Amino acid sequence: MVDSTPTLSTALKRYPTTEALLSGKLASPRFNFEFHEIEPIHDVFKPMAREQRYDVSELAIFTFLQAYNYNKPIVLLPVVLASRFQHGCIVYNTDFHKELTPDMLPGKKIGVRAYTQTTGAWVRNILSQEHALDFETVEWLIFEGSHLAEYTEPPFVKRAAPGVKLLPMLMAGEIDAGILGNDLPNDPKIKAVIPDAANAGRTWHDKTGLIPINHMLVVKRDLLRFRPDLVREVYSTFKQAKDAAPVAPGAIDMRPLGYDKVTPSLELAIQLAYEQKIIPRRFSVDELFAESRAVLGDLA
Repeated sequence: MVDSTPTLSTALKRYPTTEALLSGKLASPRFNFEFHEIEPIHDVFKPMAREQRYDVSELAIFTFLQAYNYNKPIVLLPVVLASRFQHGCIVYNTDFHKELTPDMLPGKKIGVRAYTQTTGAWVRNILSQEHALDFETVEWLIFEGSHLAEYTEPPFVKRAAPGVKLLPMLMAGEIDAGILGNDLPNDPKIKAVIPDAANAGRTWHDKTGLIPINHMLVVKRDLLRFRPDLVREVYSTFKQAKDAAPVAPGAIDMRPLGYDKVTPSLELAIQLAYEQKIIPRRFSVDELFAESRAVLGDLA
């Protein structure tokens, strides 16, 4: 007998809220996941944004906002897969700067993988909102372009020479500071630009109630259009996986799920993307979620 169960190609990183899915402990009787665990996960984002390579995918929120702006057939679901307090992600090399604080950054050269990188956008927001830095007074050096070919960086952004890497430039003192995420080195010479970075993120959350969203869940529009039942099942399955990894008492839920829980933090992401010239207008959360809400309804 031929198995007629649909298979959904899915690009996803392993987190506490996806472990049950990737390990096979949790599955749906209505479809099969065909998982693609690609490291680093950001290598998934360009092919998903440009050619919709997967049926279901993790995607950086600023990549999605640009994809939405350029009418790519991708639909956002209210599932946060990754977020992180970003205060400690802008660092400097003490071999070349005895001290480097946010008020010293005007005129400095800061490296970031891409201008549209989610971590970089959140760091610029922190510097602007909490330290009154005009980020256009900084020379931003990037090493990759946007995940969307249509986008052109602002004029205060410069491209590094081909083959040059961010971390070696930081270690050699060729840039004043660098923005790094999962690749942040464990080196005593490397220090955070933002004072008390370890506690600053929690303080910001306590004040705002928000989280800095990095990655969310998206599906191809054709899947939503032709198999809305499967999109509902995908969402339900991710919800079960999250329920299998409850947040510890007193801890912050860094991976919220559901429209009401996701909306406030998503609104801030939209605002700063607009302010930083990543998108040309300030989208509403309602328009971003309109397609998925029509299918998920009260389920989410």
